[in-house]
Amino acid sequence: MLETIKQAGSTLTPGQIAKVRQQAEDFEGVFLNTLTKELFSSIKTDASVMGGGFGEETWRSMQSEQLANTMAQNGGLGIAEQLLPDLLAMQEAANNQNTLPGAYK
Repeated sequence: MLETIKQAGSTLTPGQIAKVRQQAEDFEGVFLNTLTKELFSSIKTDASVMGGGFGEETWRSMQSEQLANTMAQNGGLGIAEQLLPDLLAMQEAANNQNTLPGAYK
């Protein structure tokens, strides 16, 4: 998973770091969900194999969502790792200025 070491002089609490980390993972999950839904939508199945219709569409949607969430929780594509330092820096700036909307306190 994503590892973060609190730097000396940082104003971030462990709770803030955890929330920011979760946001990064959630963002990657949304991206991966979109990616897997598009992947599954391009797969044409024989109605005799999967049954076709509404049931198959529903099942594929749930399958792509679960696959994306599992991928994101297990490191995904590294998007969350790439975003995390910038998100933490933004949170640090929000702590220092205390003016950015949406900053965790």
